[in-house]
Formats: sequence, structure tokens, C-alpha cells
Amino acid sequence: MGTVALSETKTMLTLPGDAVRQILWRFADRYDLQMLAQSARAVARGTVARLVASGERNTHEWTPAKAEMLEAFDRSGITAAFMEPEEGGFIVGPKNLALALAAFELAWVDGGAATASLASFLALSPIHERGTQEQVTHYKTLAAPPQPGEDRIPWRGAFALTEPIPYVGVDTGMLSGKVSVAEWKDGEEPWLQVDKRGRFITNIAFANFVTAAVGSIDPRIKGSCVIILEEGDEGSFDRGIPTKKLVHQLSSTGDPIFNMKVPASRIVGGYTVKDGVIVPNFNHGEIIEAVFRRTRVPVGLMTAAKLLSAVEPVIRYQRERFRGAEGAKPGSVRYEQGIQQRQDALHRLVDVWATGEAATSLGFAAARLFDTIEPLEKLKTALLKEQGVQGGRAEMKALRESEQRAIELLSLTPADPRRAELEADPLVDYVLKDAEANVICPATKLWNTGHGANMMREAVSLMGGYGITEDCPGFLANKWMDAQLEATYEGPEAVQRRQLTVTMTSEVFLAEFSAWTADMRRIASDHPGTGACTLASAMHLWQWTLNYLQKTTDPFGNKLYHGQRQGVTFALADALCWLLASRYQILDVLELEARGPEDAVAAEELEGTLQFLSDLCYVQAAQAAGEASRICGELVFGYNQHPTWADEAHRACFMASELEVFEETMPGITAMAVDVLAVDGSHPIKAGPCAGCAGSSEFLRLQNKLTACLSGFRLAKDRAADTVSKVMIPEALDYPA
Repeated sequence: MGTVALSETKTMLTLPGDAVRQILWRFADRYDLQMLAQSARAVARGTVARLVASGERNTHEWTPAKAEMLEAFDRSGITAAFMEPEEGGFIVGPKNLALALAAFELAWVDGGAATASLASFLALSPIHERGTQEQVTHYKTLAAPPQPGEDRIPWRGAFALTEPIPYVGVDTGMLSGKVSVAEWKDGEEPWLQVDKRGRFITNIAFANFVTAAVGSIDPRIKGSCVIILEEGDEGSFDRGIPTKKLVHQLSSTGDPIFNMKVPASRIVGGYTVKDGVIVPNFNHGEIIEAVFRRTRVPVGLMTAAKLLSAVEPVIRYQRERFRGAEGAKPGSVRYEQGIQQRQDALHRLVDVWATGEAATSLGFAAARLFDTIEPLEKLKTALLKEQGVQGGRAEMKALRESEQRAIELLSLTPADPRRAELEADPLVDYVLKDAEANVICPATKLWNTGHGANMMREAVSLMGGYGITEDCPGFLANKWMDAQLEATYEGPEAVQRRQLTVTMTSEVFLAEFSAWTADMRRIASDHPGTGACTLASAMHLWQWTLNYLQKTTDPFGNKLYHGQRQGVTFALADALCWLLASRYQILDVLELEARGPEDAVAAEELEGTLQFLSDLCYVQAAQAAGEASRICGELVFGYNQHPTWADEAHRACFMASELEVFEETMPGITAMAVDVLAVDGSHPIKAGPCAGCAGSSEFLRLQNKLTACLSGFRLAKDRAADTVSKVMIPEALDYPA
């Protein structure tokens, strides 16, 4: 970096610590969450790290050593983080941020360990979201760690949704699991026969109960449902053989087979009997939607944790790379800086770091949002019930007025007297947050695990050959491979993109997005170094492109933005994810600037930390803008046929003889002419005249503006790289290699 002249700025001296992170991720005032994070970290960098270092990832079997990890979860409070105090837990209220923090800390060391903890919560989630109160209390109490004085072993659960190949990962609506009536005596509760084959089911080696999705094959049972199976039920509870995974070996995965007889009271959410037919109160799709809406977020954060955990090992490797060589003497630049003498290594690490920060900001924002929504959702249901409105479709219809009120609120100026009334309306508040959540959840899962996996490959490559060895510091090779599986958990990438194509076009969300764009402009006026202006221009371009594609057809008259035209919709969803991640990253840095001075620890060297994190924001905003510009350009122009010399389009080209005449009265026109035909009709050697596009002038104006907004981006990257070359790191990693 000695050849690059940088302006004088405050430099971050050490890696961001807990005080900074707690402010960034908004739990600086939550002692319970701080203690949970510390406990999870102790388990991750102690028990879990020792399991990985001792080779426990080398077996597919569930071993006694791996089982010790579950006991560590119980002792540390990780298992109890999902429970209410009356159920054996210690956190009151919604727990999305709590579970996200625990998963983040565990995944910092090993993704399989994080999955093992989350899988137990996933098994309970159908019961938690849609179960009867009796079911909720019974199973969550059983799954809680024993209280002082209790002599019992906590139950573990598994969620059996995925079906055997060829159904695996294809469509959650395709069920091969079946349920029928086994016995139904007059005046007594029905007994059900459940036949279910699972595929890739986590926790199955030690599960005491399973929540399984099944479809009816009996006219006396309507539709589908999720049903609870216990290992002691009559019939066969076959755990199957372990899945031969290349990744996440610290979690148990297998292909179970269930053939069991259970009481109808095990139907999650209960049932009613109508005309001799058992009607589950919730079908399996309704339950899965409620579950996955929240549980996808911690999985996205697992990959984000991997990226941030890679920073310190890469810095250490790069600086020590040449030590021991004859030409690297202590005190020399080669000895002290190693590979970090060169800008390329630093710039690439800055990209990894910026991605990790953005992914983490996006994920924790989603977790916090769901904590806010849960009480609002209950209030919404209660208010609508008072109005006699119940059921999914009836609620959607009833909320349309609230949606219009929400859109109106977003259009009002801060001084408008109507704001107070609309902001106080709980249904308006719910509609706004729900629209955001419907987008940010799949975006977190899609971008964090998809792009995150790509950037983990970059992190491994920065370790040279050391990156793909068993003793690589930070277990980076394991994390790179683990990230590939996380991209498929709870629906592969196509599932997330499909959801985004529907939710990102809602009127409420688009109104919110417009307001966010305006906010970024305002932020840019006070914080130009964050890249907020660049991001705002990219957001404007994306929304213009969406509007254009919704109104435009291809040369054959087919709509461009259509559910089945995934070449359009999926690409636009990808572009949106980049923009969202960058937005939440910027908002986190603003939060640190506002609250950092109040914290004695965070206030130390705050200016340098803010400068570095702002530079990372700029780097990420520029990356997001570039991706959005590329994708939008491809979509706007890519569905127009390129003209050929056989088309009528060439008739608009200038003749060489015409230009000679025009040049006399309009000097300079020759330089402006793109395609010129010779007297004999010959033309430039290329596909055809330069292509045009109806309405392209506005797009090109916005794209040119966006390009100009990149001013300063590379300077910010240089500053960030300079900081990386100087930042102090601990002498050794705090968990074993």
C-alpha cells in the first residue's frame, strides 16, 4: 500500500468488538440476549471447535462425542432460548433475534452445530406457530432443559417435510406422506394411520418426536395436515440410514420411515368433524408458510457468520506468509506485511468483509422485524375477529383498506397532520411491516447463502493452498463447503426467487421502496461517504425497470414480467437482494454513529471504526449498483431483437454522400453518425445497425447517472484496504485449529 497516497482519516485500530456489534445489531440494551450470545460463543469455540479439530466431521454417524454437543446446548441456555419462562425458558416474548444470535455464534465455528440447534426449534415451530395451546405447552415443556431438581432428559425433535427423491427439494406442495383413518369408534376420538418416508431429515438419529407433513388418502380426512409422531407410538419409527453428507457432519441427517398409529389429537392445530369428515384447522401449506417465513432467516445468518469469521484468519495468514523465508527478516515490510504488501490481496479481502457486513445487517434486520411483527400479528387477528373477519382470504380482503392507508402514509410529508392518525393505526403498522417481511425473509435466505457461498470461495482462495487443508485456521474449507448446503435449506434458491417475484410487486412494498430511496438521498446529503447516493440511484433504476417490464411485451407480444417468465422475474429478484443488503448495512452504521458515543467501550476509537465501516458500505453499495445496473440493462434491452442489414432499420442510416452535404451546414455531424452506408450500399462489418429501444432514453439517463454516482468508490476501497493492512488482530485464534 506504500505506493498509494491516501487522505488523512481516522483509522480503525482493532477489529470491531462486542460493544460495537451489539449497537449495530440492536441488542445493546438486552442483557438477556448478550448473555445468550456469550454462552453460545463459549459452546462454539469450546465444545464445538474441539469436535471439529478432533475429526468428528469425518463420520456420518451420530457419535457419543457429538451427543455431548446437545448437552452443552442445554447447559448454556441455547435449547431454552425458544421457550417462554413458564415453559422452561428465560426470554420473554418473540425470540427471532435470540435464535438468530445463537445460530450466528455457532456457525462462526461450524455450520453443522448451528443446524443441530436450529433443527430442534424447527421441529417445534409448527406447534409453536399453529398448534393448540395444549400442544404448545406439552411439547415445548418436554423439549426444555430440566430445571433444578428435575431428573429427566429433554426431548429432541425433527421436522419431516421433505419427501424422498424425486420429490426432494422440488415443491412443498407435493406430498408422498399419507394419512388415513385407522380406527374411529362412535363417541371416541379417531385414530390415524400415518405412512411417511422422509428425506434429509435433520436430528433424526436422536429425535423423540417428529412433526410430519402428510396428505389424506381417506375420504374421511380432508386435505393435508402436519401431525406429531412420538417414538413410543404404536408402529414403526425407523430412523433410517445416515445421509452421506460432505458437509454439516456435526448434525444428524437421515432418511426415516414412519408407519404409525396415532390419535387425531396429534394433528397440529387441532381439527373439527363436519359431516363425518375430519377437517384439520390448518393444512400443511399454511403451517409451512408460517414456519419458513421466520426460520429461513437464521440459516441466512449462518453463512454471514462464516464470512465475518474468515476475516481474522485471512489477515493472519497474509501477514505471516513469508515469515521464515531467508529474505524476510523481522522488522522488514516483507516480514511484517507479507502478502498484504500488495493491494490485490487487500482489495479482495475488503470485498469479503463488506459482503459479510451486509449479509449480517440484512439477516439481523429481518430477525428484529419478525420480533416486531409477532405481537402486531396477534393484535391484527384479534381486531379483525372483533369485526367478524376470520380466515386467510377474508383477512386479506379486510386489510385492503389498511393497505391503501399505509400507502397514503408513505406519501405524506413529515408535517402533515394526517400522519399521527395513520401512524397510530395498528393495522396500518402491521401492513407496512408485513410487506417488508414478505420480501426481506426470502431475500436474506437467497442473497446471504447464494452470494455468500461464492464469497466464501474467495475467502478460501485468499489462504492459498492452506485454505483447503484440514488444519486451515478458522476451518475455512469446511465453512465454504457447508455454505453450499445452506443455500438449499428450507427451500433452494428457486423457491426464494419465486416468493420474491410475488411479494416485491405488492403496492405497499413498492411504496415503501420509493420512500426508502428518498431516505437514502437524504442520508447521502449528511453521510456522502456511505455510498447512500450510489445506492439510491441504483434503487431508482431498479424500480423504473420493474415498472417498464410490467408494461412491456417482447417482439412476439408476450408479457415480459410474468410468473412463468423466470428469466425476467428471477433476475430482477436477484438485483433487489443486492440493494436490500446494502441498505440495511448503511442503516446499521448510522445506528452506530448515533448510539456509539453513549457506550464507553464503543466510544473508544469510534471515529476510526465508523470511517472503516462507512467505507465498507460504499464498497458494497457500488457492488450492488453494478449488479443492479447489469441486470436491469440486460432485461430492458435483452428482449429486443437486434436489427439486421436486411431490416427496414438500415434505411435510417446515413449515406456517405449525404453526410458530405450535411457537413457543410452542420459541422461535426460526421463524427456523430454511427452507421454510414457507402454509395454501393456496403455497410460496416457487424450484425446490423446499432440497436435502439423504445423508452431507452430514460433508462440510459438513469444508468449514466448511476455510473457517475460511483465517484469516490475506489477511494473508499483504498482507504478500507489501508485499514485492513494496519488493523491489529489477536496473537492467536480463540478456538483450536
